[in-house]
Amino acid sequence: MNVKSLIVAAGAALALAAPAAAQTAPRKIVIVSQPGPAFPQYVGVDIPLLRDGLPQASGGKITVELASWPERGLNGPEILRLVRSGVVDIGAAPLATVSGDVPFLDMVDLAGLNPTIEQARKVAEAVMPEANKALERSNTRIVAMYPFPAQVLFCRNEVKNLDDLKGRKIRTFGGSSNDLISAIGAQPVALGFPEVYGALERGVVDCAITGTSSGNGARWYEVSRNMYALPLGWAVAAYYVNAKWWNDLDRDTKALLEKTMKQVGDAQWDLGEQATEDGIACNIGKKNECRISKVVTTNPMTVTRPSEADQATLRKHLQETVLPAFVKRCGASCGEQYNKLVAPITGVRFGG
Repeated sequence: MNVKSLIVAAGAALALAAPAAAQTAPRKIVIVSQPGPAFPQYVGVDIPLLRDGLPQASGGKITVELASWPERGLNGPEILRLVRSGVVDIGAAPLATVSGDVPFLDMVDLAGLNPTIEQARKVAEAVMPEANKALERSNTRIVAMYPFPAQVLFCRNEVKNLDDLKGRKIRTFGGSSNDLISAIGAQPVALGFPEVYGALERGVVDCAITGTSSGNGARWYEVSRNMYALPLGWAVAAYYVNAKWWNDLDRDTKALLEKTMKQVGDAQWDLGEQATEDGIACNIGKKNECRISKVVTTNPMTVTRPSEADQATLRKHLQETVLPAFVKRCGASCGEQYNKLVAPITGVRFGG
């Protein structure tokens, strides 16, 4: 089922839930999600299913105030703190973006860990219960995980292979992406997503990592010329809720939200898969293959596909650098949890 069909089906299902939800008292839900208002994750999923779908399904007993990060002047790392404090009821951000507060979250999407989105979803589902145990100690919990498209490199100049990145300044989003970029001999530069366009334009960074369609939505094709399409990860993200707020919800409201967030998560995973190749096609000007993002007609980008040798090198850096660095940050128990939860799926164990 494609994204559009999934959303239509989800909307119909939500409408059926309206009689039960209609018994609840009026409630306003404040949601801050996604790095930009033009992102397909925001326009194609959050707006129809959360902003519009929840009030409809509740018979008007729920209203939703939805905004993207820049509309609230945010860069991403603050999301978890805003949810924890109760300023925001539901917030969404990649796990790596907020892992400075909870290092365990990095485990799901370590740089180089998941070559496919199918594997990324298996890992996310396996880790989510333990992630919530860690989060609930600070009054937060995850109600859905989801991916962005494959995280690749948007570069000002051509990149033919991983060796070409040596010495370049590369925008990362923290955590294991820093470890990987350092391991290949490049210089990681931490920048919030809204800051990247200007940094690429001015040459503050040579390349920047983001999803294939995410970079399109932010118009990075205007300030970068080449895309190196080696999936470094999937920027696996989550919708977080304030745990006390969530636990205090009446039964009908919580049931409606649980149902809705399951549909939102499913739609986002479907979108992440479709948007990966769509984002590449749109950025390089392939109009007939561009259906989700915006096709670039003026000065389209070029794309370099990774070799098997680069994919093998990426896995080597994961084993020798990225995974040990994660365990060092997170603690020995995280290595044990990784081997228990993730290694059976990926085939890569911590400690060899």
